[in-house]
Amino acid sequence: MVVSRRRRTQVTNPRSMAEDSDSELDTVCEECSSGKQPAKLLLCDKCDKGFHLFCLRPILVSVPKGSWFCPSCSKQQNPKAFPLVQTKLIDFFRIKRCSSDYISCSPDDIGKKRKRTSFVMSKKKRKLLPYNPTVDPQRRLEQMASLATALRASNAEFSNKLTYVHSKALRSANKAVLEKGGMQVLSKQDAETLALCKSMMHRGECPPLMVVFDPYEGFTVEADRCIKDLTIITEYVGDVDYLSNREDSYDGDSMMTLLHASDPSKCLVICPDKRSNIARFISGINNHTPEGRKKQNLKCVRFNINGEARVLLVANRNISKGERLYYDYNGYEHEYPTEHFV
Repeated sequence: MVVSRRRRTQVTNPRSMAEDSDSELDTVCEECSSGKQPAKLLLCDKCDKGFHLFCLRPILVSVPKGSWFCPSCSKQQNPKAFPLVQTKLIDFFRIKRCSSDYISCSPDDIGKKRKRTSFVMSKKKRKLLPYNPTVDPQRRLEQMASLATALRASNAEFSNKLTYVHSKALRSANKAVLEKGGMQVLSKQDAETLALCKSMMHRGECPPLMVVFDPYEGFTVEADRCIKDLTIITEYVGDVDYLSNREDSYDGDSMMTLLHASDPSKCLVICPDKRSNIARFISGINNHTPEGRKKQNLKCVRFNINGEARVLLVANRNISKGERLYYDYNGYEHEYPTEHFV
């Protein structure tokens, strides 16, 4: 399986220290007492103290827009939870309403869905599996509320598909044939499995995942029930844009490569800053260390689906309930710094 490129972490900081040497000597990080890597030092807009992006908890992977205040000045607390009200959640996620306006799924239905994409043990014939939704409707509401809380705190709307905005890249630019070295084609059976996952989400049968706020990692995602190897977790979605438009962007948090074309002007990225789903909050990890490789439980894979490039997050081993989800931030490349990652 070809692993997709990861989110971008290169940062240019407009509020970092002045470029002159005197300022570099005067300003240091309050956490590590070092003035090194000045381009990654943020200055608090209230107390003027400096903090490395990677020394903050949670770590910042990009420079925030507008004013920024250090933990002491902002007195940052956990984000306010989204109301656990069914009608509000249905509207937030634009779930297809039924006559009872009730989010439910019978065990018989789940069994039928799983039968459509049976698990084959032969490595050469192993197929992707649909996620298995939580049966308890109340628990499912709690799962959706956790995602709604994270999206609202991030000023983002929910979307479960790639979006094309006129000011960015149009859908006609997303051509999988442009991929340098070619892109694997998603089989018909696996495409049906992906369509099933999308359909379940549209009915309110969300993946068994919980978004939690961690003081060290920020928003992160945990499995809320056991997940089998090769299960489709979610598609990585957001606005599609040309990489050339985003190379110097200060809001590159969680950008994902969609198309790595031979022609650099045709390279595309997914930008989940305005519209996204739970994929945005699944953590990238430094997979080039023994501890990182041990924690990784997802693969980020790009597929050719009906001629378009798409990105899926897929379990690469059995995942236990309560386990946090991590995928390799750098993919098969080593060009982005991950030494400060979890």
